Amino acid sequence: MKTARPGSVTKDPPQAFLGTQPGDSVAVEPRVKLWMEQGGLLVFSDYRMQLLQHVADTESLAQAAERMGLSYRRAWGKIKEIERNLGMRLVQSEAGGVGGGRTRLTPKGEKLLSQYRRFRAAVEADVSREFTEAFGREP
Repeated sequence: MKTARPGSVTKDPPQAFLGTQPGDSVAVEPRVKLWMEQGGLLVFSDYRMQLLQHVADTESLAQAAERMGLSYRRAWGKIKEIERNLGMRLVQSEAGGVGGGRTRLTPKGEKLLSQYRRFRAAVEADVSREFTEAFGREP
């Protein structure tokens, strides 16, 4: 297995070799960009999953933002956008003090992250199977 993106682990994708002559082939691998919409509005995606996963891992929106190369304001805006579009609270923040504050996923946030990960893994498995069936593995 290899890490494809922060917070996600996938199996090595199958390879196929395209070409008409031996030595003339090019290795290719399937890739999937996945997101969910409601009424044409993007509500969740791999990018958003990564942000929530970083919040879960660090219990800090600031650290999650840093891991993704985002400003704190941009990360907070993304979280609020997801919550608004889905109509549910996904994170709970506690004000800082001597030890600093923290941000955690709500039970609904944890469930969404878990369900999306399972769904993504199933899609990747289906894509890999269909890709291998359509293109094979050897030149």
